[in-house]
Amino acid sequence: MSEQTPADAPAHRYTATLAAAIEKRWQDRWEAEGTFHSPNPSGPLAAPTPGWHNDGGKPLYVMDMFPYPSGAGLHVGHPLGYIGTDVFARYHRMLGFNVLHPMGFDAFGLPAEQYAVQTGTHPRKTTEENIERYRAQLRRLGFGHDSRRLLATTDISFYRWTQWIFLQIYNSWYDEKAGRARPIAELEEEFEAGHRVVNGAPWAELSRIEQRKLIDSHRLAYLSEAPVNWCPGLGTVLANEEVTADGRSERGNFPVFKRRLRQWMMRITAYADRLADDLDEVDWPESIKLMQRNWIGRSTGAYIDFHIAEGAPKRRHSAPNAPIRVFTTRPDTVFGATYLVVAPEHPLLDAIVADEWPADTPSAWKTAEDPSTAVAAYQAQAAAKSDIERSADARKKTGVFTGAYAINPVNGERVPVFVADYVLTGYGTGAIMAVPGQDERDWEFAEVFDLPIVRTVQPTDGFDGKAFTGDGPAINSGFLDGLGVADAKREIINWLVENGHGEATTTYKLRDWLFSRQRYWGEPFPIVYDTDGLPVALPDDMLAVELPEIDDYSPRTFDPDDANTDPEPPLARAEDWVNVTLDLGDGPKQYRRETNTMPQWAGSCWYELRYLDPTDENEFVSPANEQYWMGPDADKPAGGVDLYVGGVEHAVLHLLYARFWHKMLFDLGHLRSSEPFGRLFNQGYIQAYAYTDARGTYVAADEVVEADGGYRFHGEPVNREYGKMGKSLKNVVTPDDMCAEYGADTFRVYEMSMGPLDVSRPWETRAVVGSMRFLQRLWRTAVDEESGALRVTEEPADDETRRLLHRTIDGIRGDLEGLRTNTAVSKLIELTNHVTSAYGSTGTPREVVEPMTLMVAPFAPHLAEELWEKLGHGETLTYHPFPAADPALLTAPEIEYPVQVNGKVRGRITVPADADEAAVRAAAVAEPKVAAILAGAEPRKLIVVPGRIVTIVV
Repeated sequence: MSEQTPADAPAHRYTATLAAAIEKRWQDRWEAEGTFHSPNPSGPLAAPTPGWHNDGGKPLYVMDMFPYPSGAGLHVGHPLGYIGTDVFARYHRMLGFNVLHPMGFDAFGLPAEQYAVQTGTHPRKTTEENIERYRAQLRRLGFGHDSRRLLATTDISFYRWTQWIFLQIYNSWYDEKAGRARPIAELEEEFEAGHRVVNGAPWAELSRIEQRKLIDSHRLAYLSEAPVNWCPGLGTVLANEEVTADGRSERGNFPVFKRRLRQWMMRITAYADRLADDLDEVDWPESIKLMQRNWIGRSTGAYIDFHIAEGAPKRRHSAPNAPIRVFTTRPDTVFGATYLVVAPEHPLLDAIVADEWPADTPSAWKTAEDPSTAVAAYQAQAAAKSDIERSADARKKTGVFTGAYAINPVNGERVPVFVADYVLTGYGTGAIMAVPGQDERDWEFAEVFDLPIVRTVQPTDGFDGKAFTGDGPAINSGFLDGLGVADAKREIINWLVENGHGEATTTYKLRDWLFSRQRYWGEPFPIVYDTDGLPVALPDDMLAVELPEIDDYSPRTFDPDDANTDPEPPLARAEDWVNVTLDLGDGPKQYRRETNTMPQWAGSCWYELRYLDPTDENEFVSPANEQYWMGPDADKPAGGVDLYVGGVEHAVLHLLYARFWHKMLFDLGHLRSSEPFGRLFNQGYIQAYAYTDARGTYVAADEVVEADGGYRFHGEPVNREYGKMGKSLKNVVTPDDMCAEYGADTFRVYEMSMGPLDVSRPWETRAVVGSMRFLQRLWRTAVDEESGALRVTEEPADDETRRLLHRTIDGIRGDLEGLRTNTAVSKLIELTNHVTSAYGSTGTPREVVEPMTLMVAPFAPHLAEELWEKLGHGETLTYHPFPAADPALLTAPEIEYPVQVNGKVRGRITVPADADEAAVRAAAVAEPKVAAILAGAEPRKLIVVPGRIVTIVV
């Protein structure tokens, strides 16, 4: 028996046992009656009868970032956002909106596959078992999800359409002039008609294979052999964002190596400008917009060409004709460029590196080996590091002098060329001009190698730091001297162009999206390869391409020290599936299937669209339903989901990828909305204490006891720290335990009352009882705990209670619109405490109990439904109008002020609500107890906080 259900409790007291019975009854009824089924305007999910639920009300699409169904199930941190959206959705149903609030599961991914590798259990079996556990946990919490729309990305009926969308991307190209994606067939028509020039030969003179390769090079989804982050421990490539700063996998902490592999890529860079500019059209936190803009990294500046100086020491290769081209956002500082740095992978590096050190090479630039040997060794070291590790600001800068010099085009000075791994080939040109006087990283490098430092911008008065990154007049810059930064940029770019030393340009940090994974548990690509080794898209009627059954899920990895071995994805061993005979319109032929799978991101790129039409077998979403739920309007000019709630950890990748897919589908005419998520809200985290033993290993938090002024685990002392709740810290508390101990409604109220929804907050199990006591008091306002009889009267409420009730209604409406759930709960508690005090010994007026029940319904829906039924209502309150405040009752006729003297409350005054400050001051000093303290003296200080308090200092 729960400690919240003592054996001697009154028969009808609201306890955990009674709560459990109430909650199950209403969950069963909601499911049986389809209470939360949201009608579409057309199709199989349309309203069965006119006016069904809120059919005809304004549509409102509320959505959570769906969970990955891990074997551990939910902990109390996971439902925080889900409860918040459920409160918001329930409130708006009561306002008359037709609310769509779906749920699904992001079910492909590494954890299930890693478990399959270890145990031989098929990942589908594990995934489906986990989904069932999650569904039971979510149901127990009373969420108002439309159960007909439940989906998982592993459902064949779902990933059939993921594959279809991939083919839309594959069969498209980006027309820069039109600024949008177009069908690839239209590009081929332009080549055939001669409207586009083919380098080298007319289109008609190209072989069919040459024509296909030319077209393939323009596709939005394309094959590329590129350097990737290869993780043998996981058997797959990883995106840069999945690699830690020390060059290991974020999942599993395995070493990651650089390797060139043939991979599918998505040309997301074609959308870079739109992805950056269109952030102005969505209602997102500014911090998230900034993160996306920084990730896209759009920079305007100039390319500057530095030619290799003549007379350098002997090289293995002749000096290149091509200059080292750098990109810089500060071309105005070029007079201060005292050295160049190229990436270890720079294509010109082998051609410029010397066989011996120049005679005048400073000792700080030399190594024990000759330049070519030193550079080769440095390249090998850099290849073992991730881009994130290489570009980390906190790293000490390392590098090697190449033995080569280049010529600064603006002043003819010879500048040394270094190779350093903090310069990346994926950004700009893979080479930088270093201006240590104006750049902190360049200054640090210059100090290490004792390189010259020339300031090109006059620091502000009093500046005594190193690199100066602010604005100011140009100095030491020839014809630019005296100009401000903006003017100097324009002047130098014009000079570079006129003299053939460079050009104006815009570059991006964003790289094309690596879209291949060498794993089993993912969406198969709808691609086969013909006998020429070229990719061929499967027709729509061959979708879905289903995963074959295999015996061994282990990826076979290459030896990182052997550059000639390749990784083998698990699908490559399913030979009967891989090698197929297909008739793709020109007779039966032999093909080989793609054996990589799509990344886990694929399904989450578009799931918000499938929720709208999950049973449609002919379209991924019908135009009418997409227009109804997500179409643009005055409130959201780009369209999209009305409210999308999830963690800030998805600020860049998921949201950026989903926006890219959505815009591509918009360009092709499949969608009316140009953005997937109109409004975004990031919920905070639940944090909890964690404990480590003497080895620094985390121990089970629920087995730690407080003793001897510290904390002990099985008698041994442990250290306490604070962190995000999760398995790794062994500090998980499950919602199942909370529901068993207190009830789901109590758990919901506690999570919503802990603090602002967008702020992380500490979990304290002992504090949950406060939320239960609140619901018990609310229950007692309507129900006699001994008899179970209704203790509600038809008598009118007193004036004070009526005014407080309507102020509470008005305040909660504003709070729920702004997702301020904690302050809404606080107002409900204040009202309940007042009603308990005013009517605890008599019956509570119905005019008070009914609006209280309706207001608590979004937070504690099971208890509210039970009370509503006891109050004589046969229908669910889900669609009953939310209480509306009477404006005439919102202003109190009088206000009571506590009067504080020297920090202690000495008296209270009551004044008219519209009393000005002078009247409040006069009443305060006239209050008898305060007047006695003042004894006729003037206060040294008297402060009136309007409507709150009077503070006097004597």
